Amino acid sequence: MSTRAGTPAQPSDLIDVHELVDAYYQRTPDMSDPAQRVVFGTSGHRGSSLDGAFTETHIAAITQAIVEYRAEQGVTGPLFVGADTHGLSAPAQTTALGVLEANGVHAIADEYDDYVPTPSLSRAIIRYNTDHPGAPQADGIVITPSHNPPRDGGFKYNPPHGGPADSDATGWIANRANQIIEGGNREVRFSEPSGVDSYDFRGAYVDDLKNVLDMDAIASSGLKLGADPLGGASVGYWALIAERYGLDLEVVNPAVDPTWSFMTLDWDEKIRMDPSSPSAMASVVARAGDYAILTGNDADADRHGIVTPDGGLMNPNHYLAVAIQYLYSHRPGWRPDAAIGKTLVSSSMIDRVAASLGRRLWEVPVGFKWFVPGLVDGSVGFGGEESAGASFLTLDGTAWTTDKDGILLALLAAEIRAVTGKSPSELYRELTEQFGDPAYARVDAAAGPEQKARLGKLSGDDITATELAGDPITAKLSHAPGNGAAIGGVKVTSEHAWFAARPSGTENVYKIYAESFRGPEHLAAVQAEAKRIVDAALA
Repeated sequence: MSTRAGTPAQPSDLIDVHELVDAYYQRTPDMSDPAQRVVFGTSGHRGSSLDGAFTETHIAAITQAIVEYRAEQGVTGPLFVGADTHGLSAPAQTTALGVLEANGVHAIADEYDDYVPTPSLSRAIIRYNTDHPGAPQADGIVITPSHNPPRDGGFKYNPPHGGPADSDATGWIANRANQIIEGGNREVRFSEPSGVDSYDFRGAYVDDLKNVLDMDAIASSGLKLGADPLGGASVGYWALIAERYGLDLEVVNPAVDPTWSFMTLDWDEKIRMDPSSPSAMASVVARAGDYAILTGNDADADRHGIVTPDGGLMNPNHYLAVAIQYLYSHRPGWRPDAAIGKTLVSSSMIDRVAASLGRRLWEVPVGFKWFVPGLVDGSVGFGGEESAGASFLTLDGTAWTTDKDGILLALLAAEIRAVTGKSPSELYRELTEQFGDPAYARVDAAAGPEQKARLGKLSGDDITATELAGDPITAKLSHAPGNGAAIGGVKVTSEHAWFAARPSGTENVYKIYAESFRGPEHLAAVQAEAKRIVDAALA
């Protein structure tokens, strides 16, 4: 943790936006450098033009590859395109629209040239395909690196189900895009975009909120609410939500600045719009006492941060547990067998809440894409990640979004406060009285590329240990119990604790997630033993 964490950004911390955009158009990627090739992680291709990793060459090639992929899959309906407030997003959208138009794809952009949050685009795809049964299906492109620093750009494909593309799709698109770049982008078709159709993403999304939340309860409560978009794509949405539903809601900071000069620095002195980070949210948390509920979103509004006057910034795991407890007690329109979806590195408090509700727990690997099938058919009522990303079904049990929705989860906190009369922080304290008070943390451990590759392929059988911090090991997992998909690492559990280890996709480290219901000291012992267990398996 840097000594500057949580302090206001200084001029020396800010990017030069002109330099960033110039590099986007002028720099040509060096394909012999793996860091400059197209690589789709769990949330699309990300990188900076300053590093030669996110340039016009990349975006033109990726878009051309998406055109070919959707044609191969028989997707011939409109393609919704939206972008967030990062400096590279607008140039990338211009490039993408030019490639789409030249290829005869019916692209749809925002009617008011507004920023488009990820959940708004996901909702648009779902609504279009629901409202046009039997017609050619729609899909979409979201241009965002999410909460990443201002120097980064991001580009993500959402197929007709509305959520993140699976690894088969992203692998195909990335491989094809790299082939196109290696061929000098000669296969790219491009024309200046001119005939793009439009759609009111914001109006449609805001009008629809009454179908997924009890907006009347929020309005009649008279609660004073605050929402900080953190300079992101939700900035125009919050004002319209307040107006449309008559809420006493203040947009705390409506500024949009591609340098994010108003942010406080994250733990490592980077400007990062992470609403779950106490350092990045320091200026927001300072105003906790001014509102019954105060919330934050990242740049594309797929993540949420919940601030209460009695608890400050909530740990994402704590809020997910409260949200699940509330929703499954206040959504009679959901299927009685609708499961609770969680990633395997989320808190075991969720397991205990699920058991108390008599609901099936559906535990999947890291990545929101795993929740998509269940949200689509209603067999999963809620899907959430420990990194403050979640979504859930509409009041009648149909799909809302199949991508993370930070606006939705922020408004849910207001509904919870309005209906129960208690803040989410109060409700979490009640859960700890019932189930125990777990200590949870994530740390990084050094690992070279070869070690990371081995970790990603480890089997539970490779773990020889029989105890974890004094307790017998009850499970050694390399595949998620919910859907049998590979974890890309391992998870080891005991009666009172667990740890999971996964390689980082961008750094020479592996991540150790750990939790103990025996307190912080036992958690520290679990973390130390986790490193020994994993290092032994990798030796």
